[in-house]
Amino acid sequence: MKADKAERVDAQVNEFDQAMKPVSLWADAWRRLKKNKMAFAGLYIVTFYIVVSMLAPILPIYSYEDQVIAHTNLPPSLRPAGEVMIETRVAYMRKVLKAEARSSFNEKEEAEIAAMKADVAVNPDHKRVYVLGTDNLGRDMLSRTLYGGRISIMIGLVGTITATLVGILLGSIAGYAGGRVDNFIMRFVDILYGLPYMLIVIIMMAVFGKNILNLFVAIALVSWLTLARVVRGQVISLKNAEFVEAARSMGASPARIVFRHLTPNTLGVIVVFATLLVPDFIMSESFLSFLGLGVSAPLASWGSLVSEGANTMELYPWQLLVPAIAMTLFLFAMNFLGDGLRDALDPQSKNRL
Repeated sequence: MKADKAERVDAQVNEFDQAMKPVSLWADAWRRLKKNKMAFAGLYIVTFYIVVSMLAPILPIYSYEDQVIAHTNLPPSLRPAGEVMIETRVAYMRKVLKAEARSSFNEKEEAEIAAMKADVAVNPDHKRVYVLGTDNLGRDMLSRTLYGGRISIMIGLVGTITATLVGILLGSIAGYAGGRVDNFIMRFVDILYGLPYMLIVIIMMAVFGKNILNLFVAIALVSWLTLARVVRGQVISLKNAEFVEAARSMGASPARIVFRHLTPNTLGVIVVFATLLVPDFIMSESFLSFLGLGVSAPLASWGSLVSEGANTMELYPWQLLVPAIAMTLFLFAMNFLGDGLRDALDPQSKNRL
């Protein structure tokens, strides 16, 4: 009996005198996120992309750098590449035949077809199956897209994590401290804002060389500026709220107030902004790849694949559609997930879910 009374004293009770178990911010956010079907679907898609991209080296696919010159520009098919190659070549010959108003192939064309059939019979490379077709060097588009997604997602996540950590730290300090500290940090942000961002990235890539590490550093260098301003504004609007005054009156240190009270109440805005940074980083990398300053061959990213596919889209549309659809689906999933996380992590939206 005494144990029951002790438990009732320790537990929170509602107006019906029923015990209520405390729920943490993250547990409550996860519960409400699961109620948002589109956001949960986006979470599954993003997770699937990340897992498949990270496991690309051990998946049963062809190497992204293997070139089979005989298999250039083959369309997507579930049949062996040799059959598709012969069919594609014969279809082209028939177009030439029709254009020249001939009724049958000449001896040279017949000999070429016979030579291809003989090669297909003995060459094991022709037994390959290219589900998503090949590019202009005979490389598997499925493998190129998976490895391209690996690079693009890594760039997006590393850049976003860096920007988020730096932006939250400096924005929170500037917003809560105010005065000279706020003025110094914000003037530094303004100076960096005045510099041409893409020009800085291009100069860094040209000076320090084209590799993945330099690309990460160049893109993340000034990506935190806007997030720092957003966090600063949120902290300024909340630092005089009642719960902050209560924490301050109980002797909480400024660091505890900032990181245990103010930052959790800005998570909704931070998460939404962070999810928008991922596609922004991917698009920035695509622009650099288009200029020849991004990912270097034989590596590829979604941006470089789209850039290459745009040059051949009229003749070989799958070379553009495959990476473009993969990138678009990932970006849509990120947007749905970000919207759902905003509702789940926003303390003001608890009564709406």
